[in-house]
Amino acid sequence: MRVAVGADHAGCPLNERVIEELKRLGHEVIDFGTHDPNLKDDYPDYSLAVGTAVQKGDAERGIVICGSGVGANIAANKLKGVRACMCHDTYSARQGVEHDDMNVLCLGARIVGSALMIDLVQNFLSANFSNEERHVRRLNKVLAMEREAK
Repeated sequence: MRVAVGADHAGCPLNERVIEELKRLGHEVIDFGTHDPNLKDDYPDYSLAVGTAVQKGDAERGIVICGSGVGANIAANKLKGVRACMCHDTYSARQGVEHDDMNVLCLGARIVGSALMIDLVQNFLSANFSNEERHVRRLNKVLAMEREAK
């Protein structure tokens, strides 16, 4: 699977570990950085880069890491076609894909450690949308909201 990954300075240390794990699992990584924890950068730039890659189909899924995960989540969800969620537990990381067709995982490097982050990424990437009628119905309502948004 092609996975776009981006992190601001606060997410940088765990960003490296996520990329390493993705490659170990055989995924193709589109790396938007950063790799410098001293960089004065902003999480919306990474949410935009990762989200755009998912929008355009350059990546099947995306992962954005910032300090808390909150800002990256808010920014990524501004992009049409991006269904981002901040997950700090494995159930949500898996269920968000299976029930809600989540395509971008947002993580807080100051909230979770590297071992949990790897579990979150593995659950996110191994899950598939269920296509159950109730989940399709709900997703279609979300997509209609997106189309009608002004």
